[in-house]
Amino acid sequence: MTQTLAVLTMMLTVATPLVFAGLGEVITERSGVLNLGIEGTMYLGAFVGFLASGALHSAWWGILVAMLAGAAAGALMGLLTVTVGVNQHVAGIGTTLLLVAACNFVSRLKSSGGASEQVPKLSKLFGSTAVIGQYPLTYLALFVVAPVIWWVLRSTGMGLKLRAVGESPEAADAAGVSVPLTRYLALTVGGAFMGLGGAFLTVAMLGSFSLDIVSGRGWVCIALVIFGRWKVWPTVGGALLFGFAEGLEKQLAITTTFASVPNELWLALPYIVVVAALIIWGRGVRYPGAYLKAYKRA
Repeated sequence: MTQTLAVLTMMLTVATPLVFAGLGEVITERSGVLNLGIEGTMYLGAFVGFLASGALHSAWWGILVAMLAGAAAGALMGLLTVTVGVNQHVAGIGTTLLLVAACNFVSRLKSSGGASEQVPKLSKLFGSTAVIGQYPLTYLALFVVAPVIWWVLRSTGMGLKLRAVGESPEAADAAGVSVPLTRYLALTVGGAFMGLGGAFLTVAMLGSFSLDIVSGRGWVCIALVIFGRWKVWPTVGGALLFGFAEGLEKQLAITTTFASVPNELWLALPYIVVVAALIIWGRGVRYPGAYLKAYKRA
């Protein structure tokens, strides 16, 4: 029972940054833009949140600054893909490389080869030993952000415009919807949530920054969005599945029964689960109609 509770507790913690960043990617992709800059945006959010938390002596200020940095990264993607019309794959990968390299450069200058400092970080609510003892951002992700995004995409005029642009920008333009503005908004709002997901790693889980802080979670989020078929709740479910697999991996790795299993196999377990889920449930998926398609008014 104790091990089961430990796995469930770890599941919720690990899933939190994936929920934020994954839902940010849902927003951007529903507008027809694939944001491969998500890995770099999460990295930027983690680093900027860490710096701001230390400089301002407040984890919450660090989170806010990280969201603003994420929104700026989303606006950069908008400039490249919407205004300039750069290929979305090239723009996204280039953005990730740029942001990761810039953060690493500043981090190395700041640390001068020493260990990363500790900054103020969030505390868990309701104690840290029970499943309900989670960070405030975990409750925010699951019980506020996810329901609000689901409602906005499904039941509001803004959500209708976003989905229309993602399905047929020509028809949306003819109906008076500004395709560039809608995509810019989707990218900046989605980028803010990606930055928040990255900041969770530094100002909630660790209170410090390391060069491998994100460890491919951005790419995992892209897989989760496809797994979830660009819908909010299946994407959240995919994040929880990944979190459960990582929590299970941590417990199995310390169990004497499985002591002979190579540690590298345990580390790969969550990613194997995601790939397997994507293969099983991602086949025959229907992409948004304007997915990866740039739009210029004739």
